[in-house]
Amino acid sequence: MKRQIVHIDEEKCNGCGLCVPGCAEGAIQIIDGKAKLLADNLCDGLGACLGDCPLDAITIIEREADEFDEVAVEEHLKATDPAKAAAHVDHSQAHQGGGCPSAQVKSFAAAPAPSQSGGCPGSRVQTVEETATDEGPAVSRPSQLRQWPILLHLVPPQAPFLANCDLLLAADCTSFAYADFHDDFLKGRTLLVGCPKFDDAQAYVEKLTAILQQNDIKSLTVARMEVPCCSGMTQIAQTAIQASGKNIPMKEAVIGLQGDIKS
Repeated sequence: MKRQIVHIDEEKCNGCGLCVPGCAEGAIQIIDGKAKLLADNLCDGLGACLGDCPLDAITIIEREADEFDEVAVEEHLKATDPAKAAAHVDHSQAHQGGGCPSAQVKSFAAAPAPSQSGGCPGSRVQTVEETATDEGPAVSRPSQLRQWPILLHLVPPQAPFLANCDLLLAADCTSFAYADFHDDFLKGRTLLVGCPKFDDAQAYVEKLTAILQQNDIKSLTVARMEVPCCSGMTQIAQTAIQASGKNIPMKEAVIGLQGDIKS
């Protein structure tokens, strides 16, 4: 079967071993001075180990691989690390079938935003509740996030929050650059986040195509930065729409480096 799975770049890997304890399934070990994936069926493909690599030698790719086998993981851990095996069982029970908590699918209603004037971005009248004081910030505006996870490579195409939604595909820098990202872009939309420069663009195309094919997506909005490499996010969306065979309306918003909307 073709699925997402960990890929280790041996040229980048220096064998530091920081990724080994980060893998709850014990699928990664240091062999001959390099991190190695012991077996495809031990890797859930969720990428909990990615943040433990200081050299960015670990990525998630999509390729032909054996299906993840929870029973094989338990047997492997019992044989190699009984303490981790017990922790893995407790973790699996707590999270209904195991896997990294960062990829646990959740849907939740976004909190209503404070009343404010409408109009184009930047024209809002700031309310008293949103105004900072000398004693620090007042009550913050509520989040408009409606689901988890948000990273494109972690979101399964069958996630319930994708059904009949307006989709927002955002380059990860946009939410930091644009101050009203939640109210102007995220509100009422389902979010997918990625970086077209540093991540696997082809894997993004395949994942997004699957999402579009398997769900009734009402619209797709792309939010990206003005830098040239970020235009790849728009190309990913356009390619996925074409590959899906569906007529999905798409909009693009380009954010300037100083937080303004360029187009």
